[in-house]
Amino acid sequence: MTWFKVDDTAYAHPKLLKAGNAALGLWVRAGAYAAQHLTEGVVPGIVAELYGTGPQARKLVTAGLWHQHGHSCPHAKCKQPPPGDYVMHDFLIYNPTRARVESDRAAAAERQQRAREKAAEQRNQEHNPSEPNANRGRFADVPADENHEIAQNPIEFPDDIAGQDWSSQRDASDPSRSPRPDPSRPAVPPSEVQQASYGSTPAVPPNAVPLRDALTAAGVVVDWSLAEADWFRLEAIIARTAVPALVDHAREQWRRARSRPRSVRYFLPGWTALPPVPNGAPTSPGADVIALDAARPGRVARAADLFRTAALDDSQESAQ
Repeated sequence: MTWFKVDDTAYAHPKLLKAGNAALGLWVRAGAYAAQHLTEGVVPGIVAELYGTGPQARKLVTAGLWHQHGHSCPHAKCKQPPPGDYVMHDFLIYNPTRARVESDRAAAAERQQRAREKAAEQRNQEHNPSEPNANRGRFADVPADENHEIAQNPIEFPDDIAGQDWSSQRDASDPSRSPRPDPSRPAVPPSEVQQASYGSTPAVPPNAVPLRDALTAAGVVVDWSLAEADWFRLEAIIARTAVPALVDHAREQWRRARSRPRSVRYFLPGWTALPPVPNGAPTSPGADVIALDAARPGRVARAADLFRTAALDDSQESAQ
């Protein structure tokens, strides 16, 4: 790809101002044509008619941006165009010649060819690895039979060097560092597992067992492996919210989930947003709703009194 170069001060050049914007559009399009086709600034007449008009071409000639056949421009680089064609003034001063462009293209093609050959050679070496250059010629002075023998068995290590004069850990009577579990040994009692720290075992702590059993009984079967911070968070939720409320809320989330939750961690955000539920308070049908009379009985009583007073006044006005 070649470029038609325009100086950054061309917008205020007197010749361009004299030609006008319409003729300047023809000048730019014709310059791009000349750069692409390597005409060295020559604009065929048919191209000028295709991209502009006759008056626009004459304005470019009058302004000194184009020359016609037989021009007398003193610049030696302004070629003499054939009759009916035009040539752009000082085109070869700002743009390369045809020979320069073709030479650059040939050099670029040669560089690309060398790069392709080098890449192909590297691919062949990767697929067909050969002996490293550092090892070539090391046994050039050794006879063929001796060379073959060296390649087959360069050094015979004694048993004591190879580590074969004693048995390995698997062959010895002493247990290895990581023995396999013995099925005959009794399992650790659940009480001992529950006393372990949260970070070392996924066992459910005692105060979360009722919630786990209630969820399992309700058909919400999830994994209970949590991080230490999540265990503390769940303990705080259980301490301030009744287990039935947590179960009802989890069943509703379980029903609405697009895919079945795999971990109890899925319910933690919803449980955290639940308001405190005292023990024995109704939790159905929605676990996140607390009965109004149980939460604020004074307001309910006052509202009932106001309602009865208003009804009594209405009945008295109707009687009058």
